[in-house]
Amino acid sequence: MTVAAKPLLEIEALAVQVATRGGTVMPVRDVTLAVAAGETLGLVGESGSGKSMTMQAVMGLIDPPAAIAHGDIRWQGASLRDAPALAGRVRGRDISIIFQDAMTSLNPLMTAGSQITEVLRRHHGLRAAAAWARAESLLEQVGVDDAPRRMRALPHQLSGGLRQRVMIAMALAAEPALLIADEPTTALDVTVQAQIVDLLRRLRTELGLAMVLVTHDLGLVAQLCERVAVMYAGRIVEVAPAQALYAAPAHPYTAGLIRSTLRIDGPEQDGPLRAIPGVPPSPSLVMAGCAYAPRCPGADARCREQRPPLASMGARRVSACWHPLQPAVHTGEGRA
Repeated sequence: MTVAAKPLLEIEALAVQVATRGGTVMPVRDVTLAVAAGETLGLVGESGSGKSMTMQAVMGLIDPPAAIAHGDIRWQGASLRDAPALAGRVRGRDISIIFQDAMTSLNPLMTAGSQITEVLRRHHGLRAAAAWARAESLLEQVGVDDAPRRMRALPHQLSGGLRQRVMIAMALAAEPALLIADEPTTALDVTVQAQIVDLLRRLRTELGLAMVLVTHDLGLVAQLCERVAVMYAGRIVEVAPAQALYAAPAHPYTAGLIRSTLRIDGPEQDGPLRAIPGVPPSPSLVMAGCAYAPRCPGADARCREQRPPLASMGARRVSACWHPLQPAVHTGEGRA
């Protein structure tokens, strides 16, 4: 599958392995994905599906005992794995990340202003006074009131919503082309979640950012994303334009996620929410067939014995299922 514009970021056959006392586990398996300039992509799946670790690999945050087993990560066509100097320039500047827990991601011993100015001085070479003024401006841009006072606050002196806005300001300080938001509304109350969603939507429009939204919240994805990639057991199982995916999912796992999500703006709920039975397989388990087969009501012997490849389901859409819920346009390998 190809995206409409030339990709900024390309992930090719990426696998991440982790050495444990019990052996090697593989939380990310052969992930291939692309993000175009200005695009907002949702990366969704249950906890442990590998979505956050995939983005950590993109940012170069995979440390022992974890390691990239194989695959490539390219920025504007250039490999970041083969060019450490280029990777050092791209990560943190061209690509920025917002982590899911601002309280543990921010340095508890540094003021909010000091943490933002550190980014500005490192990536833009600003002097202290200029960096401080720019940091205040960034806080105002992300909706922080009384920015001069907040600049001097330590993280524990700020509310959860303000800490998340500080994290967003830090990510924007480098003026990135791609922003990765890893569970950006985790641990925030509903009202603050809505404010952060509105902020991300506004920033995307004003700054022309490409964005990857990593989340298990399908409602959040529906509000922000143009395209959705669904992960299960370390693999991409479906990629589609958001509207098409919600209207008619092709993979049974995607359909199960949607059925288990409460919607107040859709048709009247027909009976109770239907949870997906069973649990995801352990990352240490090597399965010959489809990893979702033990939980899938439509699985047969072929599903259990042969892993389905990503196949084209039409324009900008792929799914990895021997029995897709929507008819495939043709068989063969697809691209996300």
